[in-house]
Amino acid sequence: MLKELHISNYVLIDRLDTQFSQGFSVMTGETGAGKSIILGALNLLLGGRADARQISHGKERCTIEGHFRLEGYGLEPFFQENALDYDAEDTILRRELTQAGKSRAFINDTPVSLSQLKTLGSLLIDIHSQHQNLALGTQSFQLATLDAIAGNGPQLAAYRSDREEWKQISRELEDLKARSQADAGDLDYLRFQLSGLQSARLQDGEQELLEQESELLEHAEDIKRELFSAYGLMDGEEQSAISQLRQSLQSLRSAAKNLPQARELSERLDSCLIELRDIADTIDQTQESVNFDPARLETVNERLDLIYSLEKKHRKDSIAQLLEYAAGIEKRLKGADSYEQDMADLERKLEKAGARLRKSASALSATRAAAAAQVEKSVREMLIPLGIPNVQFSIVLSDSGNFEQDGADSVCFMFSANRQHPMQELSSVASGGEIARVMLCIKSLVAGARMLPTIIFDEIDTGVSGAVAQRMAGMMKRMSGGGHQVIAITHLPQIAAMGESHYKVFKTDDESGTHSSIALLDRDARIREIAGMMSGETLTDAALENARTLIENGR
Repeated sequence: MLKELHISNYVLIDRLDTQFSQGFSVMTGETGAGKSIILGALNLLLGGRADARQISHGKERCTIEGHFRLEGYGLEPFFQENALDYDAEDTILRRELTQAGKSRAFINDTPVSLSQLKTLGSLLIDIHSQHQNLALGTQSFQLATLDAIAGNGPQLAAYRSDREEWKQISRELEDLKARSQADAGDLDYLRFQLSGLQSARLQDGEQELLEQESELLEHAEDIKRELFSAYGLMDGEEQSAISQLRQSLQSLRSAAKNLPQARELSERLDSCLIELRDIADTIDQTQESVNFDPARLETVNERLDLIYSLEKKHRKDSIAQLLEYAAGIEKRLKGADSYEQDMADLERKLEKAGARLRKSASALSATRAAAAAQVEKSVREMLIPLGIPNVQFSIVLSDSGNFEQDGADSVCFMFSANRQHPMQELSSVASGGEIARVMLCIKSLVAGARMLPTIIFDEIDTGVSGAVAQRMAGMMKRMSGGGHQVIAITHLPQIAAMGESHYKVFKTDDESGTHSSIALLDRDARIREIAGMMSGETLTDAALENARTLIENGR
């Protein structure tokens, strides 16, 4: 339950520190006093959308902090899953907002994401505002109501898991069919391309070798002539370099007889001659191997032309890329050959997944059908004392024909306030006051099925008054006896008088501006507040006595 609420610098609230009681509390105040501002702050605390304009004028930041007692509500798993400290007696939620638009959220002083704050907030407080009455006529709300009463979380989870598997197989099958259709028109062309690449018998690295050979054959005569000249200069018949160096060697050897240093020089020169003779022999062999072969040059260039044309045609830069491209085509063609088998396999899988999905959808529908019968009976019984004695109410469940996120069921709440008129869709025939009463009944049933700590009703009494309002207050009070903290924001004295605690929201004006505040009323202040709700600004003795009577009856 919500124990304390602290608000600072939020809209018209400079500072608000309020303690809330368990059981049934009421909140009153004139229109525009600031009740909606307090609800807005609570929504922000529970993960609602933040806006820097919510910060009080001239302030840098606003803070909303709520203290909750969680014992007995089974919320420990949330804290374990999110690695958060759990304090059953005093769990603190805090939201901070700065003028720069930055928003921060904390749970027990640990920074958390907005998603985590929203998740915990939804487990702590249910705020029912007037616009939610419109949701009563929507598919999503009606299904959620049945699911809450049915307690069918495991069945819904199983259905969603089976649905996701069925959708995944369906997507795979559709993708395969699309690829099959796309490839059907390309197969002949792909085979033609692969045939051209395979017939070329390409070898990785072949292009570089052929380009080198082509370069050699193109300049064979020039190369041979230069090599021949180099050989002749080194070891030719007339005055070659080697013959002259041999003579030098002979001279050094002769000098070595009388000059020891000449022996070392002769040995060094002899080594050089050996290397030079080897170089000369290699040059001679190389020039002998170089021959101009026009036929071979033509063959090499034709091969290179084929390679270049394939690269240009397929927009590739090398034989390696052409080979990779060919392998891709081959793989695609092999895949195309297996399309029929793969599609048949997927269709069998889809049929089995569909059978599982239909079974889980049927199990989910069964839980809703049982809950619908319970809701029909309970709502009729609760609406009779709320001023609709001849109420007709039923829930029509049918197969929607589609496997949607929340099941294959279509649901419609049917209503008539008179026995003589046939039932129609609730949203189209019920008045505002009737919808408010039906919504209260639904909320009461859902509260009984869920361990929700706090429920806040924002003017759920729209369109009702008198004894009906008193009975609605009695219903809310009974809800608080089932382990829920119930807070009702109301303009009706009959409801205000039923509260075990009574808070008044009011505005004050001073030099700095207008401010909203809240106060817990004692008995005398409460009598005056309820009397004022009945008679206006002038508090008559009759109004004060009526207020006392209402409060006594409310007990």
